[in-house]
Amino acid sequence: MSLFDTISNDIKSAMLAKDRVKLEALRGVKKEFIEAKTAKGGNGELPDEAALKILAKMVKQRRESAAIYQEQNRPELAESELAEAMVIEAYMPKQLSAEELVAELNGIIAEVGASGPQDMGKVMGVASKRLAGRADGRAISTCVKELLNK
Repeated sequence: MSLFDTISNDIKSAMLAKDRVKLEALRGVKKEFIEAKTAKGGNGELPDEAALKILAKMVKQRRESAAIYQEQNRPELAESELAEAMVIEAYMPKQLSAEELVAELNGIIAEVGASGPQDMGKVMGVASKRLAGRADGRAISTCVKELLNK
């Protein structure tokens, strides 16, 4: 079953359970999925890789919004955003730990044949595709810089 179908089924379950937070989060996800499927140049399909990118973007947006709400002393809104982020994260693959990320990046660096900071673009091109949804882009970039500057 695709991620789109899973989300659709879970919306029904959330309705029956009267789980308002989950329902709102999943409706937002489904809206984004439908927009991606019907976007110009799309073929009406939404592969799971594209769906995972959308989920990662949505989690990042929720976390940024929560941080802004915290700064503006609106904890109830921040709490709501973080709750939705947690619901969305449940549909994403497990995030890599720092050690796992370093191990993956070392493998990619060896595979690409990178020798220094000038090869960062080559490494990032492969790493961002291979680790999509499993690690934050900023974390990947920071780790690649550290590894190539050694």
